Amino acid sequence: MDWFTASDYWLSRLVFQRALAAVYLVAFLTAASQFRALIGQRGMLPVPGFVERVPFKRAPSLFQLYYSDRFFALCAWAGCAVSAALLAGLDSLLPLWGGMLLWLVPWVLYLSIVNVGQTWYSFGWESLLLEVGFLAVFLGNDEVAPPVVVLFLLRWILFRVEFGAGLIKMRGDECWRKLTCLDHHHETQPMPGPLSWFFHHLPRPVHRVEVAANHVTQLVVPFLLFTPQPVATAAAALMIVTQLWLVLSGNFSWLNWITIVLALSAVRFPADPPGVPEAPLWYVVVVLAVAALLVGLSYLPVRNMLSRRQVMNRSFDPVHLVNTYGAFGSVSRVRYEVVVEGTADDVPRTDSDWREYEFKGKPGDPRRWPRQFAPYHLRLDWMMWFAALSPAYAGSWFGTLVERLLENDRATLRLLRRSPFPPDAPPRYVRARLFRYRYTTWRELRETGACWERTYVREYLPPTRLAETAQRP
Repeated sequence: MDWFTASDYWLSRLVFQRALAAVYLVAFLTAASQFRALIGQRGMLPVPGFVERVPFKRAPSLFQLYYSDRFFALCAWAGCAVSAALLAGLDSLLPLWGGMLLWLVPWVLYLSIVNVGQTWYSFGWESLLLEVGFLAVFLGNDEVAPPVVVLFLLRWILFRVEFGAGLIKMRGDECWRKLTCLDHHHETQPMPGPLSWFFHHLPRPVHRVEVAANHVTQLVVPFLLFTPQPVATAAAALMIVTQLWLVLSGNFSWLNWITIVLALSAVRFPADPPGVPEAPLWYVVVVLAVAALLVGLSYLPVRNMLSRRQVMNRSFDPVHLVNTYGAFGSVSRVRYEVVVEGTADDVPRTDSDWREYEFKGKPGDPRRWPRQFAPYHLRLDWMMWFAALSPAYAGSWFGTLVERLLENDRATLRLLRRSPFPPDAPPRYVRARLFRYRYTTWRELRETGACWERTYVREYLPPTRLAETAQRP
């Protein structure tokens, strides 16, 4: 069946599968290390409360059937183990059907996590990992050459990721059309990286070139993915370079990395393909049936992409098979940060000994330089950026966060870089204040050593303590 498979993409498939397994591994590690404070039984948005409100058909998940923190941890660490096995190439040692089932396991486990993750799992890279992971199930192993239709469906995802993001920019903030968005983006993005300060201070003409190059990469180059080789490889390579530029300039979870993984599937690596038997009939039937399903489900994402009211990062089915993507349709001009502080004083006053909680990734101490965390995702830090934009974004969880800080809750404190209070002496009061942050200039950096300058704006949350009943042993 020469029409069904493309043997010269066997190395492309191998690279793609190992890279995707690595992304899966990071995603499951993130879930395993953070879930207790976020969605655990005593989390800020507990899973048990969510599954009581939302039926299985709207959010299919193993945790709809049963939930405990121990069971969630078991699923997350099992996902890590299977991802590591796939990274090591275990699927290649199994029969074709066995390799497909092995790839299905992390997809089912991560779908179960995302569908109960609520606000913490509401971003495009979650659906993107699930959509790509589902297609990986049908890509085959060493017993069969890569199916052409699956390779093209992977390019179809990459096309929607890039082209959808390009359209949302052109239809959104006028600064994308004026080529001025990068005058602000590196300073106001959700979680800057260690090089973001330097990117911000590039000459403005360079920023204009960056934005123009972004438009070309997202609005023109994606069409070249469906042209003959070597043009398709060149288009994918250009996308990879663009994504690596974004990796250097900020922390965007695994969004850039999984886009790179997708682009790798379109690259034809020069290598002699091994001899493999012809694809079995059952495999051909299954792959074509799945492809027909995904093509049919693409109608809503395409309609959204072409609509003047285009929305970004939306799933159109409860199992995230075909989704719409996009980011930064609008760019903030000013950066705000919520600074959380506590005091051990019995009566909170302005001159009390207020001590600041330090987060791992989000800006806090103006002298502390941002670190690189991506592809690992700091979910609380990321949502604190939204909380600074508007209290409405944090209304469902910020109060519980404060309560857990007042309790010195161990799981919550693990999400932070440092708590200013010892484990046996929690604060009496916690407050939150809103500050405006801006990057320092070169001169200010030399004189003060600080990469940020911050200015107090207003009170975000007044001094708050636990209720008397909650403080009793």
